[in-house]
Amino acid sequence: MKAFDRLRRVAPPRRPGSRAWVPYLLVALIAVASLAGLAIRPGTTATPGSADYVIVAGAAGLRWDDLDPQRTPALWQEATKGSVGWLSVRSAMKVTCPSDGWLTLGAGNYAAWPRAGAGSQCAPAEPALTQPDNIGANVTDQRSVVQSNQDRFSYGATPGALAESVRCTVAVGPGAAIAAARPFGRVDKYQPTLPADPAKLLSDCVLSFVDLGTVSGSGAAREAQVAKADALLARVVAARPERSLLLVAGVSDTDRTSRLHVAIAEGEGWNGGWLTSAGTGRDGYLQLIDLAPTILSALGRPAPEKLFAGRAATVAAGRPADITDAMLGAHNADLRAKAQNAVAGIFFTVLAVVQALLFLLLVPVMVRARRHAGPRGPALPPKRLVDVAELALIAGALAIPAALLADATPWWRYGHPAWVFGIVTGVFTVIGTLVIRASPRYGRTLWPMGAAAAVGAVVVGMDLLTGARLQLNGVAGYSATQGGRYAGVGVVGLGVFVAGMLVTAGCVAQWFSKPWRPVVVVLFGGVGVVVVGSPYLGADPVGAVAVTAGVCVAAAISTGGWLTFPRFAWAAVAGLAVTIGFALVDVNRPAAEQSSLGRLLSELANGTGGPAMQRAAAANGQTLLNSPLTVLALAGVLMLAFCQFSPWGGLKRVFGLHPALRAAGAGVTVATLAAGVLSGSALTVAGAAAAAVVPTAVLTALRVLLHAADRTRPEGETDGPGGPLLREDRAMSG
Repeated sequence: MKAFDRLRRVAPPRRPGSRAWVPYLLVALIAVASLAGLAIRPGTTATPGSADYVIVAGAAGLRWDDLDPQRTPALWQEATKGSVGWLSVRSAMKVTCPSDGWLTLGAGNYAAWPRAGAGSQCAPAEPALTQPDNIGANVTDQRSVVQSNQDRFSYGATPGALAESVRCTVAVGPGAAIAAARPFGRVDKYQPTLPADPAKLLSDCVLSFVDLGTVSGSGAAREAQVAKADALLARVVAARPERSLLLVAGVSDTDRTSRLHVAIAEGEGWNGGWLTSAGTGRDGYLQLIDLAPTILSALGRPAPEKLFAGRAATVAAGRPADITDAMLGAHNADLRAKAQNAVAGIFFTVLAVVQALLFLLLVPVMVRARRHAGPRGPALPPKRLVDVAELALIAGALAIPAALLADATPWWRYGHPAWVFGIVTGVFTVIGTLVIRASPRYGRTLWPMGAAAAVGAVVVGMDLLTGARLQLNGVAGYSATQGGRYAGVGVVGLGVFVAGMLVTAGCVAQWFSKPWRPVVVVLFGGVGVVVVGSPYLGADPVGAVAVTAGVCVAAAISTGGWLTFPRFAWAAVAGLAVTIGFALVDVNRPAAEQSSLGRLLSELANGTGGPAMQRAAAANGQTLLNSPLTVLALAGVLMLAFCQFSPWGGLKRVFGLHPALRAAGAGVTVATLAAGVLSGSALTVAGAAAAAVVPTAVLTALRVLLHAADRTRPEGETDGPGGPLLREDRAMSG
């Protein structure tokens, strides 16, 4: 009754015109604040130092765990002196083989060398070469390679774009020839092996590529290959010209698994820091496509317009002086990413199967719960069964937030990482479930749903506030080896955060009178839009646009009723105002400072956005068929449809009693579907959202069913299992 009294005080009789404009003013102020939060972006950082020469020493397959101060002294010394990072070698192919890596390096964009077969090992970089003048060389297949990249892929890559941007290039070795070849195949100066005295060769042109060889396999054979590469690098270091920048890169994988590789930049201004770029947004991470703009920036040359996809590298402070502390042991991101790739598929497959089975088992329980209203209907399901079902549903909703917390532990360092991760995730799930169950408010209708949703939103939000460390190379996050995201919120985190934020907003809004419910939804939504879209936090402008649309829909129907045309019009105007304002600010920035949304809009404006749309469509199709989160999304939709449209569902009654909760569900649907389609992840965002909120929505529907025949009782009487439902439901429905 205290809650009921409190709610009645919130909504006193309102005189006509008595501050009716206040909620609308607050909604407008929140929208403006959200736009301001999205518009703030960090400025670009200039390249740390200029150089007269740049030397790129590449070794296919070279990883940080190959380095050792005794076995590879030259590599270790360069890493100690220079700036270092993890190199993601994504190319136009799913797995980057040596020829793909060298070609991508020379294109400054995602490219691929035509290949045949799909064995477990990559073929070495062995292009067909001719040397008619004994000075340079010709890559005989270069023209067909250029045509293949333009016809088969939608990245707009032009192999040889880097070489075309400088006057002269030198290549030593077959892989280097691929990177140094111009679009028509000419390599200005070429040597198959490093000369005895390479000083003159390395100073003949401003840009030199040196193939240090291929590192593959394991054990003693791999160590011998690394030692050979180290010996070649030592000769390059001894002969490099003054004022030169040396880039050491593990340019590709050497088998059909994706790994993180070595990136070292050593020269004036590049000493003792983390390598990073605007493309990754993460200290210590660099993309292969970032090397080409880095080279031209160091040489003071402009990048070719619309050809490069990467950003010039910069240096961030804070790297430990000891390379072991920085890149190996507990900080070996490559080993963690490798474990993540193996465990993530298992986790989401198990979660999809468990939630689908849980929903199937609950159908007969809900049927029995509804039929008790009739005089001859079956008895209610046993209270113990209902209690167990509720706990299982809460645990299902907390599985992904628990997996995020599990990524804070070093599970990947053990011999059986999948089992360790599963046990840790289970422990966090049980703890969260027991905390929600032990709350004094557990008997309230919306408490389990609101509490579980809030936990998910808080876990993801706190992770973003602390640098998204749980999502990077995390099972419930994203892998740097895939080359899609290195910082901010991932698709799984976005789904959990949006669903948690809007459902929490819907539950809280029920405590306010109708005119104030849109304010509550927009307040929560405004914070969510900034968290998702801010480059300092979620760094997902496309996701922010989708969340804006979802928040506007939720606010429009949070007072009850349907999405009428006037409501749709107001929601559309508010959403478009924030979206267009942010887009205009982003598009008018310099190209190097634009977010992914700004670049996409710029491409659409100048007629070059077709490839980006093709990539998004292809990614949607592939993800739709391959992701276990698609199963989670479909299972959630089917269960919600049963709860909504069947006589035993109960969800229709829940939405009738709690219109703000129905509004939250509509907003989550709009936001997650839009975010998935626009980002090329299909139903992945919606699947994560469904996993986080559908189980507790079913729990809420079950509670309402169990009390469908209840009548309001005199004050002082106690309610049955599930707590005081009908009286509170009527109060909270306004």
